[in-house]
Amino acid sequence: MTSVAATLPAAGLVAASRPRSAAWALGLPLGLAYLAFFLAPLLMLLAVSFYEDDRLTTVGPGQWQRFLGDAFHWKVITDTLLLGVKTVCATVLLGYPLALLYREISPFWQRALLFVAVLPLLTSVVVRTFAWIVILGREGVINSLVLGLGLVAEPLRLLQTEVGLVLALTQIEMPLLLLPLLAVMARIDPNVIDASASLGASPWRTLFRVILPLSLPGLAAGCLLVFASSTTAFISHSVIGGGRLVYLPALVWQQAMVVSDWPFAAVAAVTLMVSVLAVIAVIALAGKVATGRLGG
Repeated sequence: MTSVAATLPAAGLVAASRPRSAAWALGLPLGLAYLAFFLAPLLMLLAVSFYEDDRLTTVGPGQWQRFLGDAFHWKVITDTLLLGVKTVCATVLLGYPLALLYREISPFWQRALLFVAVLPLLTSVVVRTFAWIVILGREGVINSLVLGLGLVAEPLRLLQTEVGLVLALTQIEMPLLLLPLLAVMARIDPNVIDASASLGASPWRTLFRVILPLSLPGLAAGCLLVFASSTTAFISHSVIGGGRLVYLPALVWQQAMVVSDWPFAAVAAVTLMVSVLAVIAVIALAGKVATGRLGG
């Protein structure tokens, strides 16, 4: 009996270790693919950025000194990050009221709103971007409307401006905000809202003290997706912004494909990745802090 009892814990440990080994075995192919197709190219890109010449013969920090020592490149970095922040603000201002409406409408209209939110993802971003040329052009929909209403005397210049680019990116990136936000909104218990109202809270107080804290995880996730996508939206930057607006993705493409200066393009690409990840980390941290404060 003693020997049998002693073997039971050992058998339990073996049985418990089997699911862990099976999980590692299942995750190993994905881990190897991640290393081969994501991490390794990034390490190669970082290595290329430390070559002095485009023939990759001399190693040194010259390309980084050239990039970081130019005020123009710092302006490009700042403009790229500000573009993402402005797009996030615009999508939140338009998307959050839609998410609040989603809570109040019937299930049929909820499905309809969700379909409308997902529909742009079924269309190529190139098609949507070129459609904005028709909307923002001198004879486009917006100018026809404001001229017809007599609000302006001459057509507005919206193409090749940051205002027009933010407008286009707001529509293009809106599904990335709405999908996680609607998912969180759907899980908010209506009884919590009713309890807040029964305790005498006004609708605005309920919004800021109950609904907003509960929806912050989805809102933060949507903001992260919108920021990362809008700062790297090379097609939209090129088509809507044109050559007058220079952002880091266009700078990377220019140095790599036009000038063929691969080390300098690698420096710009690494800078883009690091700066975007830094802002994403700040947004994530702010979301956690705000969740803790509002939840408390």
